Amino acid sequence: MSGRPRGALLTVEGVEGAGKTTQAARLVEALRSSGREAVLTREPGGTELGRDIRRMLLALDGEAPAPEAELLLYLADRAQHVRRLVGPAIERGAIVVADRFSDSTIAYQAHGRGLPLDAVRAIDDFARGGIAPFLTFVLDLEPEAGLVRARATGPADRLESEEIAFHRRVREGFRAIAAASPGRVVVLDASRPVDDLAREIAATALDRLEHA
Repeated sequence: MSGRPRGALLTVEGVEGAGKTTQAARLVEALRSSGREAVLTREPGGTELGRDIRRMLLALDGEAPAPEAELLLYLADRAQHVRRLVGPAIERGAIVVADRFSDSTIAYQAHGRGLPLDAVRAIDDFARGGIAPFLTFVLDLEPEAGLVRARATGPADRLESEEIAFHRRVREGFRAIAAASPGRVVVLDASRPVDDLAREIAATALDRLEHA
């Protein structure tokens, strides 16, 4: 593709400790090196309001949200994120790279928490307002290994403190999403070396964008 790059949303997904934050940052570096405007963001917490919501969702102190309340908090963050950051960036032609987006909601709230899948999808559709990922990378890892990684970086947050069965359901949720959307979702073995993963992610993203 020549000329001004087409705006798009690329997402990096996976279980706790899979390396999403690192790979999202590396992808943005590669996109910028190719001459594209790239915006790095995350969910929850990509906006000022989102950062307040993130603290409410992940802090261990205070009252834990009920599964339904947790879902609505995540989607309040998404609605603000899409309308204040993601949508405007795509509109001006930027490539947005998000550390988590809608697939995490499906994996965590529907598969992990057991909320009705159709209801989760319907509310997510409303929150996204028509914005959807062009390409998604799922970093696949055994949840046990991911939690060891995550907890090595600091105290566990509310999600990292969940029982292992929850994290296994989340992993299976991501696998189900990938199986249902093979054209959009690329599954990668997150136990591979960071540099190898970064190179493959960058090459895949640049190729897909070039031929979009």
